[in-house]
Formats: sequence, C-alpha cells, structure tokens
Amino acid sequence: MTDTQNVTLPTIAMLGAGSMGRAILSGLTAPGVEVAGGIRVTNRSAARAAELSGIPGVTAFATEKDGAANRLAVDGAAIVIVAVKPAMVPDLLREISSSLNPGTIVVSVAAGVTVATFESLLPENIVVVRSMPNTPAVVGKAVTGISPGTRTEPDDLELVRSLFETVGEVVEVPESQLDALSTISGSGPAYVFLLVEALTAAAVEKGFTAEQARILVNGTFLGASELLVASGEDPAELRRRVTSPKGTTERAIEVLASADLPTLFTRATDAALARARELAAPTTP
Repeated sequence: MTDTQNVTLPTIAMLGAGSMGRAILSGLTAPGVEVAGGIRVTNRSAARAAELSGIPGVTAFATEKDGAANRLAVDGAAIVIVAVKPAMVPDLLREISSSLNPGTIVVSVAAGVTVATFESLLPENIVVVRSMPNTPAVVGKAVTGISPGTRTEPDDLELVRSLFETVGEVVEVPESQLDALSTISGSGPAYVFLLVEALTAAAVEKGFTAEQARILVNGTFLGASELLVASGEDPAELRRRVTSPKGTTERAIEVLASADLPTLFTRATDAALARARELAAPTTP
C-alpha cells in the first residue's frame, strides 16, 4: 500500500487469523484504509481473539467459546475472507452458507481449493474469488494473485483488488494459473530467505560475526531489490554491470551457473505445483 492511498471498503469478515490472515489484517487496519462497519475476525483461541479485539476497528470471536462465532462474523458482511487451512474449508462453508447475505463476496486464500469447490458448497447468489497473497503483506509489499469465479462481475473483482492493494501489488490471472502463481510469488519469499540463509552462512564461514553477516547480506538483498525496481532494467543487464570481465564476480557467477539454477527452480516450482494439486484433490467435488 502506498502512503497516499485512501481506500474505503465495506464490512469484512475474516475467518481464520493465522499468519496470512494477520498479514492481510495489517493492511486493512493501516492508515488510509477505512472499513465501513468494521472487521469481524474469528479464531479458535480465546486469548488470540482478545488480542485481535484490541486492534481498532476489529471485533474478534473465539470459536472455542462460541460455536456460532463464524456465523455471527459473516452475518451482514459484504466480503468474507476464508483464511483457514484447506482441509477445513468444506465444513466451514457448510457452516456459514445459510448466514451469508445474497451478493456476498467470499474470498479464498486457501491454497489448492478450487472455485468449483467453493461454488458447490455455497448458494448460487454468492460470489467467489480465489486469491493467493504472500507473506510480505505484513510490510505492505505483497504480491497477490486473484482469480474470478463463474459468478464474479467486474465490480466484484475490482473490490477484491482494492482489498489486496492495501497490502501490495495485485495480478489478475485465470484460475488455471493460480496454483502456478502460488509456486512463484506465494512460495517465493521462502526461496529468497533460503538464499539469504546460505549467503549469511558463507559470510560467517569467512570470519564475519553473525551480526556483520546479517548487515552485509540483508542489506545487499534489500539494496539489489530496490535497485531492480527503481531502475526498471532487466535483471540480466544489472547482473552484467556488476560482473566485470575476468573479475571476482565473474568467477563466482561461473560457479553458480554450473548449478543450472533455472532448471533447479523449475524442479522446485514443479514440486510445489504438484503439492498444490494434491491439496486440491480431497476437496474437489
């Protein structure tokens, strides 16, 4: 979300307040964002619900204390974000189905659960949109993929886009591409963190303290990313500018290139995609 952005959204219910739910919540409660009617959040733990209720504009319900918590949260909400684990989705949708107002937009952040599954378990007058945000939503730097369902009108999708723009950038793709998108931007932060871990370990091995290594590596990744965005240049061109002929960087790049990183990343994202399809299989009607 940019500092100058002002967004007004209708009443929102968020079912599930795990790491992704809390990340989205951080955007919805940021300065410049107004949620008319407030945000209702459900969570299993009473202690966590009490913590969430301390956030201005948020009312939290604990399912362990109130069996009707999810139904109470969605009653009158214009947008319902389903942020529970994929295996929990079918039972949750059956639970809230009769409590949704006609025209409610149900937004899924459950990996691998298809629009068809959602639409089969909800009334025909309920709109479904699938989404795949990533964890940099916590700092307003998410990349979120969104895909319309068969009942989604352009205005519905625009509203969901506005919701996710509170935590970063949004890319609209057909549902057939959403699982693939999840292997790039959804899982992508973990790939970056793994690279940071590896380079930090190499720095420590060369005699730097853990704190020095953290500054060197974290600062380099941050600076390189910001340079890439600010310059608008192709990453290959920026790499070439750092890589002087017959220099030290060229020698390092030769070693990394020998690992065939493009093929390695293809294998990794293929494995993630296969797992997403496995997660979808049990809940496909």
